[in-house]
Amino acid sequence: MKRYLWSAAVCALLSHAPAVAQELAATPPMGWNSWNHFAAKIDDKTVREIADALVSSGLKDAGYIYINIDDTWESDRDAQGNIRTNSKFPDMKALADYVHSKGLKIGIYSSPGPKTCAKYEGSYQHEVQDAKTYAAWGIDYLKYDWCSAGRVYQRSDMPRVYKQMSDALKATGRPIVYSLCQYGIDKVWEWGAESGGNLWRTTGDISDRWKSMDAIGFKQNGLEKFAGPGHWNDPDMLEVGNGGMTAMEYRTHMSLWCMLAAPLLAGNDVRNMSDETKEILMNREVIAIDQDKLGKQGYRVAQDGTNEVWAKPLAGGEWAVGLFNRGPQTSKITVQWKDLNLTGKHHVRDLWAHQDRGKQKDRFSAEVLSHGVVLLRVK
Repeated sequence: MKRYLWSAAVCALLSHAPAVAQELAATPPMGWNSWNHFAAKIDDKTVREIADALVSSGLKDAGYIYINIDDTWESDRDAQGNIRTNSKFPDMKALADYVHSKGLKIGIYSSPGPKTCAKYEGSYQHEVQDAKTYAAWGIDYLKYDWCSAGRVYQRSDMPRVYKQMSDALKATGRPIVYSLCQYGIDKVWEWGAESGGNLWRTTGDISDRWKSMDAIGFKQNGLEKFAGPGHWNDPDMLEVGNGGMTAMEYRTHMSLWCMLAAPLLAGNDVRNMSDETKEILMNREVIAIDQDKLGKQGYRVAQDGTNEVWAKPLAGGEWAVGLFNRGPQTSKITVQWKDLNLTGKHHVRDLWAHQDRGKQKDRFSAEVLSHGVVLLRVK
């Protein structure tokens, strides 16, 4: 009888214990960020409408769950030093409650410096206080942007400064995904995890044009060993649907980010999406490459001029393969199974065409359009 009572008590205790076993950002975070499309023109009303649209469009069901408010939400501090929102965001707690009511999570933005990039109030010397405020509001994600921190810290201070906010967030007891944004300075991928980062920007800001996306995405090769569950390389947000690239180029953008196990943060106006944009952002087979449980980042296995073959190991011994044509003309690109340490015949599926290509021996070839991609899953 005593053994039964003890077991029941333990079970009751465990049933109320926090689920600490679930690793934060076990797969790359997915969601939406306000900056690419709205910049400073973001407010409470728009965020609520975005939350509604994430649900109604099917983006939430596809995995996009974070709604991240970037810069320009901040006002000043009260007499006790607590950060206050400006008139665009009259009640951040109420907004967070609304986002949560939709089954979504909410993120916010700050800087370790005195001011943010847009010259709003930063978290300098208020790190613990701000972390407590974010937790009290119900914030689930923090993007922490270096910006004016260079006025008060040395570059060599970055690991310590970023860890300071990480410790403050953890001390609140609330699980908050922590995004380091300092543009890849001083090889952040080598120390970002030790500073508490769940993800860290590896590059400067992306813009909605092929040249920018191409330069950023294909330079990620070599960083794969630093990525894994709970800590990811971040080549910046998605531009899909903002109008500066072709549909083909956006498919390449989405494919490359998924091969890189990059965070997938949509940056378009999801209230008004074309069917084409929806098809790109919500291709479940492509998203599955990004969200694969093995948590491996892809890497280049072959290159011939502007033709590149990238591979990403997947759970269960499968592979994702991207045939990328960075050049101006259609080109035939081939992946050799030996480059994946495979031999014999293997089943190939084209993830954009949603078609099986049968069992292919030794290699697979495809005609790839200019700035295009053929994305494969190989069993």
